[in-house]
Amino acid sequence: PGLKLLLVGINPGLYTAAVGHHFGRPGNRFWPALHAGGFTPRLYSPFEDESLLALGIGMTNVVSRSSPTENDLTREELREGGEQLRRKLRVFRPRWVAFLGIGAYRGAFALSRAAVGLQPETLEGARVWVLPNPSGLNAHYTLPRLAVLFGELREAIERSDSEPAR
Repeated sequence: PGLKLLLVGINPGLYTAAVGHHFGRPGNRFWPALHAGGFTPRLYSPFEDESLLALGIGMTNVVSRSSPTENDLTREELREGGEQLRRKLRVFRPRWVAFLGIGAYRGAFALSRAAVGLQPETLEGARVWVLPNPSGLNAHYTLPRLAVLFGELREAIERSDSEPAR
């Protein structure tokens, strides 16, 4: 409870599931992008994922089942994962939720027009942001571009922290 940000992946890949830590595959660009975007004071390893809690950041997935790729997930799994995520959000009440992969957000909530960045809707009171999937399989986004996008999210959170209470 009380998180400023909940990061939501699509589902764990096979390697990540085997090591038991978010974005565990060596070479995944999540941890470098998170650091370069200003969320962590240094580059964390996947084995330090629980250390993010001290920074007010939590992590979860839309679907808990591991698979080789997100394409192995069914629409039903994504939609059910979206409902489970709504329940988590009602319990833990993060101020922001950021999806790491537009497919995760679109699939979980049947929002085919969603794009990267701030979303017009909220989820259970949390502001919603969509980031690209940081997997190396997502060749459309380089690490420098991911760092910029993560930084834009951090800046939006910082601006909202300085807004007067309503």
